[in-house]
Amino acid sequence: MIRAKLWFTCAAMYDPVTPIIVQPSVLGWKAKKRQVDLTIERAFTGEELVLRMKGWVTTEVEQVIGIVKSHGYLKVLDEQDLVVEVDSEEDYEKLNKALVEKFGNEVFLERS
Repeated sequence: MIRAKLWFTCAAMYDPVTPIIVQPSVLGWKAKKRQVDLTIERAFTGEELVLRMKGWVTTEVEQVIGIVKSHGYLKVLDEQDLVVEVDSEEDYEKLNKALVEKFGNEVFLERS
């Protein structure tokens, strides 16, 4: 298995950025007839984290997700860092090539 960090180009500053989870999301409920004090903490999946980058980066994040999923997996490592996992060197090279062909230097991989 090969892991690589996925970098995007920031739409405001045009420098490389990658999303991280600073704090898991906290979900709760609002009831119509009573108070619900229950909350749960839940971290984002890799795909959810990339989707949250929409508008903040120069690429269409749904297209990035589609290309990555055709060659590997988006994961959150250590409950914080976004990584791409692929099964082989061949898959890594194919993914890298597909990202360059579609996005040029706006999205790239950095091996961990």
